[in-house]
Amino acid sequence: MDNVVESLNNGYQEFVAAAANLLETKVIAGEHKTVATDAALEVFTQKWELFRVACDQAEEFVESVKQSIGLECLVDEATGSVAWKPEQAFAGLPPISAVRLEQMSKAVRWLVIELQHGSGVAGGQGNIDPCAPFDSRFTEDAAQ
Repeated sequence: MDNVVESLNNGYQEFVAAAANLLETKVIAGEHKTVATDAALEVFTQKWELFRVACDQAEEFVESVKQSIGLECLVDEATGSVAWKPEQAFAGLPPISAVRLEQMSKAVRWLVIELQHGSGVAGGQGNIDPCAPFDSRFTEDAAQ
């Protein structure tokens, strides 16, 4: 994570420096187009693109963390270990019924299909809290 933040910060600082240099070069050149203004504009464009790449990488990192957290919530909800206590660390996971496991499996496959189709939204329901009860289609979840 530190690398992502550092890359984003460096990209931003270089972009701002290139923008300041371009403005300064344009002020010095006045209305005239010069080799210096062309060079400054080229550097500015390069730094802008590099900054955009750093932003895209940071966004991908945030998305992967969000998915990881969502997956953890999904597993917690599926196993019923949402109210985890330190003294339960070695007690193992509570048993899951075969029906419940099948429901979870179907729901995960359904979510994967939704994500593959690029909707990013489960069934058009808008923003869904990944730690909310797993799926209201299942009566066991709705009753919680």
